[in-house]
Amino acid sequence: MIPLSSYLILGAIMFAISVAGIFINRKNIIIILMCIELMLLAVNINFIAFSHFLNDLAGQVFVFFILTVAAAEAAIGLAILVVLFRNRGSIDVSKLDQMKG
Repeated sequence: MIPLSSYLILGAIMFAISVAGIFINRKNIIIILMCIELMLLAVNINFIAFSHFLNDLAGQVFVFFILTVAAAEAAIGLAILVVLFRNRGSIDVSKLDQMKG
């Protein structure tokens, strides 16, 4: 049986990779959205690991709600990206500063 610490370390590594991906790549919105999704998956791994080791199904049910909201967020985010690309011709974050004050 795999110990709980292995799942927590995996979740922490995935979360750290996603944070590093956001800070390293600040130009491409698609990669930023993928890093946010990776963050959510890292948190979901921790929820499922704790749920399994505590013999409580509440964490696993909570993960289903998180995945549902993440799927809706990804669909809306990609729709916004398509509109931005059609209007501006680019999805570079540095070029999307028209609403700056």
